[in-house]
Amino acid sequence: MKLNELEKNIGATHTKKRVGRGPGSGLGKTSGRGQKGQKARSGGNVNPVFEGGQLPLYRRLPKRGFSNDLFKTRYAIINVSQLNKFEDGTVVTPALLKGAGIIKNSKDGIKVLGNGKLEKKLTIQASKFSSSALEKIKEAGSKAEVI
Repeated sequence: MKLNELEKNIGATHTKKRVGRGPGSGLGKTSGRGQKGQKARSGGNVNPVFEGGQLPLYRRLPKRGFSNDLFKTRYAIINVSQLNKFEDGTVVTPALLKGAGIIKNSKDGIKVLGNGKLEKKLTIQASKFSSSALEKIKEAGSKAEVI
């Protein structure tokens, strides 16, 4: 047997359906799509999960499982530039930030980010500091205390 003598098995290939091609094909006029409606249009079809307006299966089944999202630690975020409203030598605490209206509630703690520039010498007490915030705080001669 040679490569040029190889042939496909009988029935392995089918002739292509030539839809909309005259009376002999049996697929003329509407090309096997029926008449009118969304599924008869080009590009028109319904979502595979759509059940004709019936309450879908994914909504009928009870929801199960566990999400750790409820227990995620969320920080109230402030930027270094927001601390310029306090006077030199002030000890900036979460209570003071809330009183000044910089934060609404302290959530699970306060995180200080390094956006802007600090121009005052302060002692800042917060739960977390970004590395850029720590650099800017030290640059201004201020202190950062983790509480």
